[in-house]
Amino acid sequence: MPLASTGDLVTAAAARRSAVAAFNVITLEHIEAVITGAESAGAPVVLQVSENAVKFRYGRLLPLARAAVAAAERAGVPVALHLDHVQSEHLLRQAPDAGFSSVMYDAARLPYADNLFATRAAVDWAHAQGLWIEAELGQIGGKDGRPPLDAHASGARTDPDQARDFVAGTGVDALAVAVGSVHAMTTRTAALDHALIKRLAAALPVPLVLHGSSGVPDDGLTAAVAGGIAKVNVGTALNAAMTGAIRDHLAAHPEAVDSRTYLSVGREAMAREVRRIIGVLSRTA
Repeated sequence: MPLASTGDLVTAAAARRSAVAAFNVITLEHIEAVITGAESAGAPVVLQVSENAVKFRYGRLLPLARAAVAAAERAGVPVALHLDHVQSEHLLRQAPDAGFSSVMYDAARLPYADNLFATRAAVDWAHAQGLWIEAELGQIGGKDGRPPLDAHASGARTDPDQARDFVAGTGVDALAVAVGSVHAMTTRTAALDHALIKRLAAALPVPLVLHGSSGVPDDGLTAAVAGGIAKVNVGTALNAAMTGAIRDHLAAHPEAVDSRTYLSVGREAMAREVRRIIGVLSRTA
């Protein structure tokens, strides 16, 4: 089927008080696993390509993007393509021609006034190209090899009043909020501030996005969706599933040299995790 629009999927989820799962992909195996898992769950899904994934692919966006588009167009469920955590203006401007319907522009590392100014400029350009655009406010942390963030430190969380001003001043279509999760967590011990999620949902006219979701326990994810989160980003959980399955396979088959044997095991493990997470997000808290 034709590529879906991220904005349409998230808007529909928000109207239902549910959430769409958005999975970060690095390889073709990731892409195939996410679509297979979503098809088995019978749910729409968002494929996300991050700026870090593009750097891994020698700085070239199109090879992975073209593969994602081709796979999405043959999927049995709606699939959208999202460019994630973009800081590079050059990469941002490649999004429309590469099949992306949306982009997350990341200026959250900057002081508030600079974040607002840079994001406003990105929004103006993106909207002129027909792109749906997400931004981040607060300190989610855990990216780019920086030390782990104390998600519970004073000032780390997204303030509802400041978030309301930020959304009004930038015109963003969705906002990633800092509510206790951290990117790249390999343990599922993040404690979300569910009262804050509800306050943010009541204060803002745009859908809320949860980053760092791999570190959140299942009941925390279910409660976050019930509280107003409409898009849930997942990356590390897929990598952990793939790596664990491959590690176990090679330990059991030390003679293996055909990469297809262990990559298929890794792909199957990721597909199971995709289906599992989508199921968690569809539960009623």
